[in-house]
Amino acid sequence: MPRFEMSDLLQLVLDEGASDLHLPVDSPPVLRIHGEMTPLDTECLQPEDTEYLMKAITSESNQQRLQTDGTVDFGFAFSDKARFRVSAFRQKGSIGMVLRTISNSLLTLEQIGLPAAIKDILFRPRGLVLVTGPTGSGKSTTLASMIAVINQEKSDHIITIEDPIEFYHTHRHSVITQREVGVDVPSFGDALRRALRQDPDCILVGEMRDLETIGAAITAAETGHLVFGTLHTTGAAETVDRVVDAFPTDQQEQVRTQLAASLICVISQVLLKRADKPGRVAAFEIMITTPSIQALIRDGKTYRITSDIQTGAKYGMNTLDTHLLSLYKEGKIGYGDLITKCKDAEGMVQKMKMERDRK
Repeated sequence: MPRFEMSDLLQLVLDEGASDLHLPVDSPPVLRIHGEMTPLDTECLQPEDTEYLMKAITSESNQQRLQTDGTVDFGFAFSDKARFRVSAFRQKGSIGMVLRTISNSLLTLEQIGLPAAIKDILFRPRGLVLVTGPTGSGKSTTLASMIAVINQEKSDHIITIEDPIEFYHTHRHSVITQREVGVDVPSFGDALRRALRQDPDCILVGEMRDLETIGAAITAAETGHLVFGTLHTTGAAETVDRVVDAFPTDQQEQVRTQLAASLICVISQVLLKRADKPGRVAAFEIMITTPSIQALIRDGKTYRITSDIQTGAKYGMNTLDTHLLSLYKEGKIGYGDLITKCKDAEGMVQKMKMERDRK
């Protein structure tokens, strides 16, 4: 008799509201609950346990890829309760796994905490929207909620390119085509090129991870499509620099011009443990492109973008530090997270000291 059943572990993940399930050899199963790693009070997993659990949810073809490549990523549905994104890998000769929960119920933009100005962007006919942040910051949730708004309220053809597909969308007012890299198409770049021949209005690129994909996304945005993409950057200025720096030096001036014309918005986010109740809350930096910001991007003066964001509240903009400070003042996050997650820790400490002195 196996000592662990995957269905029991997955049900526990849902019952406890965990975001991730870790299955390492020589340790009990571990849940990540509200950002904290919480080991289960069970025996340690042995190599035969993790192999049994892996085979319970992994197709023959993915087992073969795990054998040959040493790692495989895929998504799967746990009955009709939730989907999981899975990374199975070999380590020290045995198998380990990490499963991330993908809820079947999407949050609204308001529930996520995004301002009303973001919804207006979803009705633009063309341009590039980048959602950025570290792994586990909620980028996929934000993008899926945006796609859901378009699907519900516009009559478009939406194409998503993902690795793996996370949220499953059904056709509503729009027609939605979801393509999985490695299953339906060989690469992000190839899928993006082919998408332009499939009469799209809106394209979601799950990850802009290489020069080919970044270039194709900018071209698609320039040629009359609304394009959403993700990058593992923090902050609007850093995101612009990352896109430009992906190109050879002799192409960067042209890319800055293209990006200035096509970039609509950068949403940079982090997820933080709540201080007032169980759960997590997102903090955002939001840059919405204005003629002034377009000029800064064109001229390579990205270091001045933060200043424009600070004065752009009327457009729906705010810096990450401003949002973190407001969350702290509302009692939603602790002082430690305020200081460690903000960009200008020294300035934040000084600001807090001045406020205390005034009181």
